[in-house]
Amino acid sequence: MLLDKDVAVPMRDGAVLRANVFCPDAPGKFPVLMTFGPYGKDVHLSQFMPDAWEALQRRHPEILKASSCKYLVFETPDPEMWAPHGYAVVKVDSRGSGKSPGKLDVNSPAEFRDFHDAIEWAAAQPWSSGKVGLLGISYYAAGAARSGCSESPITPPASG
Repeated sequence: MLLDKDVAVPMRDGAVLRANVFCPDAPGKFPVLMTFGPYGKDVHLSQFMPDAWEALQRRHPEILKASSCKYLVFETPDPEMWAPHGYAVVKVDSRGSGKSPGKLDVNSPAEFRDFHDAIEWAAAQPWSSGKVGLLGISYYAAGAARSGCSESPITPPASG
């Protein structure tokens, strides 16, 4: 698996958010699974929720056998489980969180516009197949649903 950390994701207003991009270690274009949220793309589950991390280790040792869990972050997919199956995983810090500068404005129209812009950015990258799925639970799932309701159409990939 290849990892590009803190990749610049430009927004329509000139702001730049930061993302970690995990890709299979193979040539090609890959479908993208994206998360976008305020909990910090680099904050490991053991730091964010120590009790949950301890419970995971205790109750589900099989997970630790399938993945190093090095990139396991609250409410988001483990890229070590997806990249080997041909997916790129993109984790974006929303504006004002983690390594993305600006003012945090959770669950706002501005945040959903940023999410939309990040989706369009991911679809246009050279490692992307142009197909972007949104994955996560709770906050991440709600943001995904709201960004899908955005008034701006998401540009479909060029047929070829």
